[in-house]
Amino acid sequence: MNLLAINGSPRKGKATDTLIDKAIEGVSSESRNCNIKKLHLIDHDIQFCQNCLACRDSKTNKPVAKCTLQDDMDYIREDVLNSDSLIFGTPVHMGYATAVMMTFLERICWTFAKPEGKLLTISGCPIPRSNKNRKSIIIVTSGIVPPIFRKFCDDATSLIKQTSKDSLNSKTVGDLYAGDIEHRGVEYYFERAISLGKKFV
Repeated sequence: MNLLAINGSPRKGKATDTLIDKAIEGVSSESRNCNIKKLHLIDHDIQFCQNCLACRDSKTNKPVAKCTLQDDMDYIREDVLNSDSLIFGTPVHMGYATAVMMTFLERICWTFAKPEGKLLTISGCPIPRSNKNRKSIIIVTSGIVPPIFRKFCDDATSLIKQTSKDSLNSKTVGDLYAGDIEHRGVEYYFERAISLGKKFV
């Protein structure tokens, strides 16, 4: 299994990064045959999507359409392509994923998807270019909002879940909302993150 962990937090070693590591620990405790790579998106040059639509309109039969931008996504896309399992981690900023995670999601949307799906009467919805099956888990952290109020401040999980399904043919097998970390401490969520990682195996 090739596991790719994608950290959308601008801060290394903090709550999101730590819980991603705990999820990886859970995977490693159950599987010996796992190649693991972790990306800190903040370390990479990921430019904003130009909305040129070249990727969306591409007729390629390959699993990834070419992007007109040349930056670190050129090789990050290869890591995503080779993955069997994905961990997405992000804090919620104003209820959404971080800016760097949103930029990453925008850049994978039409490069990995094609506009051949249909929702009710709406044509042109994204469906994966590849039929490779993947699994994913999502870790979302919040410093002050407790889980009881998650539905009011967490639009990140649903967006990541839908994008990974539409573009990467990935089934979300579990998610964790780690809220009120400033009072509870990140350690409060360690066991849940470890259990989440075990769901891959």
